[in-house]
Amino acid sequence: MLRTHTCGELNTDHIDQTVTLCGWVDTIRDFGQGKFIDVRDRYGRTQITIGPTSPDQVKQVVEQFHRECVVQITGTVSSRPEGQQNRKIKTGEIEIHAQQAALLNPCQNPPFLPSQSEMPNEDLRLKYRYLDLRRKEMQQTLALRSQVTKGIRDYFETNGFVDIETPILGRSTPEGARDYLVPSRVHEGEFYALPQSPQIYKQIMMIAGYDRYVQIARCFRDEDLRADRQPEFTQLDMEMSFVDADDVMGVIDGLMKKLADEILGIDIELPLPRMTYEEAMTRFGHDAPDLRFGMEIVDCTDVAAKTDFRVFRGVADSGNFVRGINAVGAASSFSRKRIDELTTYVQEDFSAKGLAWFKVNDQGELASPIAKNFEADHLAEIKSKLDANPGDLLLFIADSWDVSCKALNGLRKKMGAELDLYDDQQMHLSWVVEFPMFDHDEEEDRWVAKHHPFTAPLESDLEQLKTEPGKARAQAYDLVINGYEAGGGTIRIHDSGIQQQVFGLLGMDEQQARERFGFLLDALKFGAPPHGGIALGIDRIVMLFAGLDNIRDCITFPKTQRATDLMTEAPSPVDQNQLEELSISVVDKEK
Repeated sequence: MLRTHTCGELNTDHIDQTVTLCGWVDTIRDFGQGKFIDVRDRYGRTQITIGPTSPDQVKQVVEQFHRECVVQITGTVSSRPEGQQNRKIKTGEIEIHAQQAALLNPCQNPPFLPSQSEMPNEDLRLKYRYLDLRRKEMQQTLALRSQVTKGIRDYFETNGFVDIETPILGRSTPEGARDYLVPSRVHEGEFYALPQSPQIYKQIMMIAGYDRYVQIARCFRDEDLRADRQPEFTQLDMEMSFVDADDVMGVIDGLMKKLADEILGIDIELPLPRMTYEEAMTRFGHDAPDLRFGMEIVDCTDVAAKTDFRVFRGVADSGNFVRGINAVGAASSFSRKRIDELTTYVQEDFSAKGLAWFKVNDQGELASPIAKNFEADHLAEIKSKLDANPGDLLLFIADSWDVSCKALNGLRKKMGAELDLYDDQQMHLSWVVEFPMFDHDEEEDRWVAKHHPFTAPLESDLEQLKTEPGKARAQAYDLVINGYEAGGGTIRIHDSGIQQQVFGLLGMDEQQARERFGFLLDALKFGAPPHGGIALGIDRIVMLFAGLDNIRDCITFPKTQRATDLMTEAPSPVDQNQLEELSISVVDKEK
């Protein structure tokens, strides 16, 4: 070994011992007659002292040291002088008096230093990811990620699950996000697809009788990206036989309690709270509501229909909605200019037509430029509905259901953050259940699966598949953490007849269904048990447990929002002979 100890483990128990450390030069401080050098590794940092009595060899070598070069130091552990101790770090009471020094590898002038207080822009960090990964914050996050994955494996092993790997190269089954395709050299003109999830394989495992399957799986989706999404990601994939939705959610309840306790020291009360999709959209405007604070949406359409305010009245008469939120105590902190900024926000980000508002003055009256258009009893009714008190700010969206949900959810999250209505360290976990089976694609005038095409409907809604598919509810459940969907699952269809019926509603005739999923339809006829499962986004859970707001900060080598790796410059062109081997030609779309 090149070292006897790491840079984070020495303390007063090691005084007078001769030790050897290896690491990166973090700082160099000149004190006239010598130098203090902090040497760092992922375990911590230790102060090295080079003074007048240090060997000449050491002084000569240290002159070559620069920040971020890799060094080896051998010396004696000593107490730091009184007044020079640093109680903030584990090694802060000792220092190493260097007896030998070696420069293991120099470092060119880096584009940024891992220990600098202000980080450069994200593109520079991703281009020099190996420097960024030296940062203490990144190392702590990846260590937390390791804890999460270990905790997951330990939990499922204890609960009788079998860890099973499924193929990376599979069949393309276009439904939902676009597949990443891999051309086959052996089968000319044909392609594999990278898995968007192991969904079909884990259902096959249930049909094969494995009862309790689990996998930490790599998944791939060719979709537009944002801060909490990546083209390749890691998920916890789990499936169980002979279960209902309560059983699956119960297993995940236990997992999240274990992780929160072991990693964050938080005691989560079980069972986790649940609300239906319909309730979530009505109260919060989103199917993954942040429940760390209130500010619930209130429907005022009935009052709007009685008023003389043409905007409200017209929206109500057309069958649309007038809904609002109460930003408690925010009236004084939101000037007219800031409210205008909120108006621009809902118009540009959510296509809302505008934003109506009232402030509750000290006399308890609703004050606003539009107040003159309302009768006193209508203002009183609005005030009562939103439980408004002096100092409150009331914000309203008058629009369609979808726009009012999106705009008010956005406003609610924005106001919650700006008004400090929750603690960033707080964790709130809950379930949203009974999602619709289908969404309607207005452009193509067809049904699309809300979760995926293998989701079972509620037994009470089986008839709705025949009569009103849009009203059919699914045996589906999403885990929500602090306003993020952390995972989603369903009870699966195990009856081939119902599966074919769902395929038909999704626009797949029997021939198309057989071409895409024939092996699954066949398998369902050979004694398929009732089964269900869930997939949790490990990247997203780590992001939330680490208190981050960007998923790229908890992935070792992430892609940008344009799906590129700035460090390796992937994707990149390939040699023409490689393309010819695969019978592929590249078409210039601009020609």
